Amino acid sequence: MKSAQINKYGSSEVIKINQSTPEPTLSPGKVVVIIKAAGVNPVDWKIREGDMQQMISLQFPSTLGIDFSGVIKQVGEGVSSSEFKHGDDVYGHAGVISGGSGAFAEIALANMGSIAYKPKRSSYLEATGLPSVGVSAWQALKENIELSTGQKILIHGGAGGIGSIAIQLAKYLGAYVATTTSANDKQFVQELGADVVIDYRTQTFEDLLQDYDAVLDTVGGDTYRRSFKVLQKGGVIVSMLEQPNSKLMNQYGVNAIFQFTQADRERLTKVAQWVDENNIKVNIEKKFSLDEAGDALDYQRDVHPRGKVILAM
Repeated sequence: MKSAQINKYGSSEVIKINQSTPEPTLSPGKVVVIIKAAGVNPVDWKIREGDMQQMISLQFPSTLGIDFSGVIKQVGEGVSSSEFKHGDDVYGHAGVISGGSGAFAEIALANMGSIAYKPKRSSYLEATGLPSVGVSAWQALKENIELSTGQKILIHGGAGGIGSIAIQLAKYLGAYVATTTSANDKQFVQELGADVVIDYRTQTFEDLLQDYDAVLDTVGGDTYRRSFKVLQKGGVIVSMLEQPNSKLMNQYGVNAIFQFTQADRERLTKVAQWVDENNIKVNIEKKFSLDEAGDALDYQRDVHPRGKVILAM
């Protein structure tokens, strides 16, 4: 089978398309899936370039990729037919970091605790854009923030993968949504439901927003630090990138949470049900082939895509 692998850390030239990768060996508690599409996330190019070495130890050659959608080919010992069976449409994580063999491949191994049934109303391409960003948005807004009707939330990077799903989820929960994005993406985020759109290049969000209940930060750095100013006392900021800043927490009287997203079966199932019930929009900005995995990772890193970048098998 074919896969996109690395034998060392580096930029796009370290990716090799292996035409004769051995099919993964089935083991207890796992499934073998035929990959229909794989999602490309910022963490993928960070893994390739070695930025995640302290958290993720790879054995070379290593197949890249985490998010996928596909069809179950085989189920391992300990996986009952009431859970998963041959022919089921599923989505989730098949990355090495979650006990899989890597999603940038024609066939992959996945842990049964890291997959769920694919949303019925989503195509394979749309579904593969959901595991990481959908669960990130769900975990932040539903579990960490506990966002409710009438509350106000600022979502940074509203046109990105997480932001575009988070806007839709926040509106579903009845919140008033402000978001930061570029001028080119204003109409896109308005169509998703954003009530206030701030051009981060020409406008200063902390001068325009006050007394917000929550912030979802997908940008980090100075944007994270400035975000404390828009929160009312008792508010909460969830960051995908920054550890809680105790000085700012005390200064503004707010709670700060660093979120490590965990795409387990329970959360993936809830996201799939929500998507099916509400016809959620997953925007696929650009589609690459498996042979173009290196280009796809560079595009994700350099372009700030609107929604998702995927590999179609």
